[in-house]
Amino acid sequence: MYEKILVAVDHSPAAKPVFESALKLAELTKSELILLHVLSKDAEDSPLSFAPMTLSYTPEIMEQYQKEWDTFIEQCQRQLQSMSQQAEMQGVKAEVVQTQGNPGRVICQYARDNHIDLIMMGRRGHSTLGELFMGSVSSYVLHRSHCSVQIVQS
Repeated sequence: MYEKILVAVDHSPAAKPVFESALKLAELTKSELILLHVLSKDAEDSPLSFAPMTLSYTPEIMEQYQKEWDTFIEQCQRQLQSMSQQAEMQGVKAEVVQTQGNPGRVICQYARDNHIDLIMMGRRGHSTLGELFMGSVSSYVLHRSHCSVQIVQS
């Protein structure tokens, strides 16, 4: 049924139920998991999304933001590796991919380029009005993906 399942995860608590659901499905269908995290400085889980808006940044402020960003990247990579190890221990082949860009676009493009059969992801539960103004990664992927998309409610 499914050979490759793309699991789009972020650095939020919502990632856990998405991963657990994907892992169960992969076990049942003997599918491979691709664990994808898209780094975006605008994402809610990014340390840089809280940076104050100012016209000038001092070198010290820029250095501090860069340190926070680097730490965030490492934390996300460790989270992906942990998920991958858990999948492997349960007999599910798992690949880890962390890249940077617009999350919705990257997820859809990666899925298309790598012949993904199913995309599994969560949603943050923004209201319809919030999605209208802020955009929604899950809505974007749902409407633009070439393959099936499963949204996991947390």
